Parts: sequence; structure tokens; C-alpha cells
Amino acid sequence: MTREPGDLPSTRSRVGRGALALRLAQPRALAPSGSALDRSVLERAAPECTTAGDAPPGPARGPVVTLFVCQTCRLPGGAAEGAPEGAAFAEAVCAGPADPAIAVRAVRCLSNCRRGLSAAMVRRDGWSYVFGDLLPGSADDLHVGARLFAGSTDGLMPWRGRPDSLKRGMIARVPPISFIEEQR
Repeated sequence: MTREPGDLPSTRSRVGRGALALRLAQPRALAPSGSALDRSVLERAAPECTTAGDAPPGPARGPVVTLFVCQTCRLPGGAAEGAPEGAAFAEAVCAGPADPAIAVRAVRCLSNCRRGLSAAMVRRDGWSYVFGDLLPGSADDLHVGARLFAGSTDGLMPWRGRPDSLKRGMIARVPPISFIEEQR
């Protein structure tokens, strides 16, 4: 089995009928020891940087959309040393406009390393999206997309009104878990 950057070590066990259960180990440092990578960025816990307000949009529901922003991404052709560009990008997204329907969380790796700055958008009752090839100035675009996604009635992010960076940079659209439950 090949490991991608950001994969967590795991142990495999059979659950029944051929299914596998993975038990993840604790995350380890992403860079080898002695690496020039800025350890302060990697050693920080990936906190929820904004819940964008204290009042939840629904009764005890919390945010409708969560933005996960990779803080270890590097721009293609960027410097291999120092803090990754993703760290500054994650901070810019976290500093974006407050919205009670949107939470932002910096994560260590989205395993989309060949596509530059990356982010994922998740909605509990809708599809999930993965974006790459984002630019340092795309932080506001993620907030615009998240607001569109939070306001949609069908669980899909509307194409109309979506910023160009979220049209060009879409890597994947992942169906909601409810699709599995509906087939049972």
C-alpha cells in the first residue's frame, strides 16, 4: 500500500463480510526530523479558528458549513524552506468575515499536494467539495462559496455565483453519507 503525504498510520482488522475497520494512530510530524520546514506551524494543534459567531444558525445545530483549509500546502514552484504558503492562507481564511453558518478549521494536510493551496467544504446534510489550485488571494472566495453552499436548499453548492477559483479548482464532489443509508 502506498502512503500519501498526510496519511496517518493505521492498523487493519476485518469487521465482517469483507469490510475493513481502520484504527488510526496518533498523527506524527509530517516532515522528517531535521527538515527545514517551520515546525511551529506543524506542531500547532489545528484549532477551529473561527466559528464565526456564538449564535448557531439552527437550534443547537452549530455551523451549517465547515471549511477545512490545508496549512501545509505549498505553491508550485514556491520555496521548499520556511513556513508553507498554506499556513498564511489558512490564517487569511480564518480572519475572513464572521458568519454563524460557517466554521473554519485549519488542518495539517488534505493530500492534494500537487494542486497547490487546497481546501475542503463540508455540509452535514449535503455534498462535500475539495478544491485545489487556490491562490493566496482566494480566501474571500472560499467564504463566498461557503455562504452559497450554506444557503442552498438541495445540499449542492450552486454553480451560478460561485467564484471562478472554485469553478476551476474543483477537485472532487463527494456524496453525503445519507446516500449510503438510503440504499440500505
